[in-house]
Amino acid sequence: MKIDIVSIAKKEKSIYDPLYKDLIKMISRFAKVEDNEIFPKEVIKAHTISPEASKASYTKVYEPYINKGYSIALHPDGKMCNSFEFSKLLSDKISIQFFIGGAYGMEDAFLSKCDKVISLSELTYSHKIAKAVLLEQVYRGFSILSNHPYHK
Repeated sequence: MKIDIVSIAKKEKSIYDPLYKDLIKMISRFAKVEDNEIFPKEVIKAHTISPEASKASYTKVYEPYINKGYSIALHPDGKMCNSFEFSKLLSDKISIQFFIGGAYGMEDAFLSKCDKVISLSELTYSHKIAKAVLLEQVYRGFSILSNHPYHK
């Protein structure tokens, strides 16, 4: 299985990098994870125009990733799910793309193209923390599916 995490983010060193690395290593026995942080000039320019222009630019840079498999957007208005429901999202898939929005969220038009829209919490997280929570839940989900005791 392949998992792509696509986020609107500047590629920069972070205090979270060792945590991401550890979680991706733990997940590697179940799936290959690719972390795609994208922040092209068109997004930078759109941020100076308006929130709507920013969301539209996110949609444009997400487009190459949307049809590569089962797509899941992380969005505050998405469906809340527990770890067992989340694990079912991982079951029987060959490829999954998780989309983490930029500072202004995502357009409804993009969300409608996704197979699923979920929320990790009622709280709003920075994209770096959302990625850490997502990676942990992916590992927990695979642990549930394989009856590994980690999830207990």
